[in-house]
Amino acid sequence: MQRHLLAINAGSSSIKFQLFRADGSGPDARLERRLVGQLDGIGSHPRLVIRDGAAAMLVDRGFATGEVASVEAAQEIVADWLSASATPLDAIGHRVVHGGADFTGPVPIDTAILARIAALTPLAPLHQPKNLAPIHSWVRRRPDLPQVASFDTAFHRSHGALADRFAIPEALYAEGVRRYGFHGLSYEFIAGRLREAAPSLASGRVIVAHLGNGCSLCALKDGRSIDSSMSFTALDGVAMGTRPGSLDPGVVLYLMREKGMDAARLERFLYHECGLKGMSGISNDLRVLEKSDDPQARLALDFFVHRIGKELGALTAVLGGLDALVFTAGIGENAADIRARIVAMSAWAGLAIDPAKNAARRMDISAPEAKARTLVLPTDEERMIARHMLAVLGG
Repeated sequence: MQRHLLAINAGSSSIKFQLFRADGSGPDARLERRLVGQLDGIGSHPRLVIRDGAAAMLVDRGFATGEVASVEAAQEIVADWLSASATPLDAIGHRVVHGGADFTGPVPIDTAILARIAALTPLAPLHQPKNLAPIHSWVRRRPDLPQVASFDTAFHRSHGALADRFAIPEALYAEGVRRYGFHGLSYEFIAGRLREAAPSLASGRVIVAHLGNGCSLCALKDGRSIDSSMSFTALDGVAMGTRPGSLDPGVVLYLMREKGMDAARLERFLYHECGLKGMSGISNDLRVLEKSDDPQARLALDFFVHRIGKELGALTAVLGGLDALVFTAGIGENAADIRARIVAMSAWAGLAIDPAKNAARRMDISAPEAKARTLVLPTDEERMIARHMLAVLGG
């Protein structure tokens, strides 16, 4: 059996997508990448780039800001191109940031499921509407086409009761105020990749550092999520491009009381004005900060490493030791100096890297004397979504 599966990953300022041809069915099906594309810079400097499966450029087009002012507008541009190019489609899968407490795996999308996903919007007010936009668009365009939702929180539903709770009244926990964890599609992909690349580690105690514009760490034991640095929202944990990470709730009270911030202003502040961008006053792009001579840029980078090292220590304690650290996502896969600094801070856990291997971005960058290994593994959330489609759609 041969099918064409479109995986869509809609974020706050970009839409990434990949088209796969699946030969066979179920978990043993072979997935061949046919297209990979991204429309990023939404609302600022939009650019659509699409390549074929051999990385040959098909589209490289810039847009005026007003042409692509929202994810909804970006989705229509992508869908128009796919339709005009007569791209074959047999099913579409979507990354959905929040699945709440009930969604523990991917599901086929129907009217009832759409309503349940929309009802979770208060838990992810900036992300959930962006994830819903492509779904609604394709329902209008191709109501006959099967669609599947893959949830970023689902992989973490294996958490135990202690990792799942805040010290708040139980009634709030019952309402859904709990630690969810995010980046689950990335962690699920890495857990599977470990079984292929390093099977002796896959069943052990592993911390995965998903470091991009959004950052989090996840503690894996035998390939299952035990705990994560993110919790109720994608604001928690380590510092990120524009998000602060862990923050004393008293700071929010102070901003409300002394600075007059209401909920909307606080939301904009916490999601868009903090993190590396807020600390440096320059940029949320780590590459820009690394090239800067500004002391605030250096402070932001130092803090970034410090918070990751601190969280790594906490998750190592949860696991009762560490067998491997895996770096993934944009910063994790490409920023050799950041990897080296995090590992140096965590030498107490048995980590040590080989500088030459680290600079070359080898898969295993561990030093010979290391007691715990350090790996660099590229993540592929869209491929994980395609696998979910195969699992849901069956034969």
